[in-house]
Amino acid sequence: MDVIPVIDLKHGVVVRARLGERAAYQPIETPLAASSAPDDVVAGLLRLHAFRRLYVADLDAIEGRPRNDAVIGRIAAAFPALEIWVDNGLSTTADALGWLGVHPCRLVLGSESQTDGATLAALQDRQPILSLDFRADRFLGPAAILASSDTWPGDVIVMTLGRVGSSAGPDLDLLGRLRRAARPGTRLWAAGGVRGADDLAALKAAGISGALVSTALHDGRIDAAVLKALSARDLD
Repeated sequence: MDVIPVIDLKHGVVVRARLGERAAYQPIETPLAASSAPDDVVAGLLRLHAFRRLYVADLDAIEGRPRNDAVIGRIAAAFPALEIWVDNGLSTTADALGWLGVHPCRLVLGSESQTDGATLAALQDRQPILSLDFRADRFLGPAAILASSDTWPGDVIVMTLGRVGSSAGPDLDLLGRLRRAARPGTRLWAAGGVRGADDLAALKAAGISGALVSTALHDGRIDAAVLKALSARDLD
C-alpha cells in the first residue's frame, strides 16, 4: 500500500482542499511547513517520510486560469528523486505532448477535463495516468472513458471529489466496482476521504494499490510511524 501525498495549487500557493468546493479553498496551514509556499510544503512532507511520488493538482489550470508551470518546474528541480504526477486539465493531444516535452513529470488526464477518449489513446506510450473523477454518484467526463476499461492505462486514480478533505472514508463500493471492471494488472489509486491506517488497510484488502492523501498527513492521522510501518510491510 503506497501513500502519495497531494498538493493542490491555486494562485501559486498550496491550498487546503475540502469536499471538492474549489472556490472556497484557502492557503494551507500545516504543522509540516512554515508557509503555504509549494517548496516549503513539499519539503515538510519529505521530512515526514521519504515519499517516492507526489501528486500535484493545478487547480488554476483545471479551472481555465494560467497554469502553474513555473511552480511545478521548481518542485521538479528541487526534488529530483520524486516522481511527480500532475493534473492540469489538459485535454488535447497537442497540448499534452507539448507539456510533456518540457516537464519531467507524469501527466494525469482527469476525466472531468476530457471531451472524448482521443487524448488518452494518443498518449498510451507516454505512461499517462487516468483520473476517473466522481462527484457524489455522478461520473464527470465522457461516459465512454468509464465504460471502456480496456483503454485504461496502467495507473488509474479513482477521484471522489465530494470526499476530499472529509472524514467520510474512501468509497469502497465504488472502488470495488472499478477494481472488478479493470483489466488484470491495472493499478487503482484511491483519492478522497482516507482518514488513517484503518482506511489504508481496508483499501489494501480491496486490491487497491495505493492512496492519494493530503488532510490526514497534515492533521497527523497518518504520521511517520504509520508510514514507516507501511514501508516495512511493503518490503516483506
